[in-house]
Amino acid sequence: MDIGKRIISLRENKGWNQRELANRVGLNPSVMNRIELEDRPVKDNELITLANVLDCSTDYLLGISEHKESGHRKPGIPDNEQEEIEFQAFVNDPSLQKWYKELPKSEEEDLQKLRTIWEMIKNDVNK
Repeated sequence: MDIGKRIISLRENKGWNQRELANRVGLNPSVMNRIELEDRPVKDNELITLANVLDCSTDYLLGISEHKESGHRKPGIPDNEQEEIEFQAFVNDPSLQKWYKELPKSEEEDLQKLRTIWEMIKNDVNK
């Protein structure tokens, strides 16, 4: 799916028209229209703003990832609980089901190694 279609889909899921999204991201409605039609590329700063406003990741908008999650911390959730939520989202990813199916058979030490690897990946992505 192209970036314009992703923006339209996310915007419509929020019940916003094009003008409302343009106002929320600080763009002229005609510019927003051209972005959605893919007649104009999205600038880096606009991409970040769009992702924040549409509550998704920039990777999702760019088509790099099929996961909409923005990765932003939810207010009021302690870091350790947020990390557990993120870890569970990772291990419950349908694309990992075949691999994950073997995890219950793993030793606790191996599961801890997996958690450590996940933390390293997550910290690398957040840099």
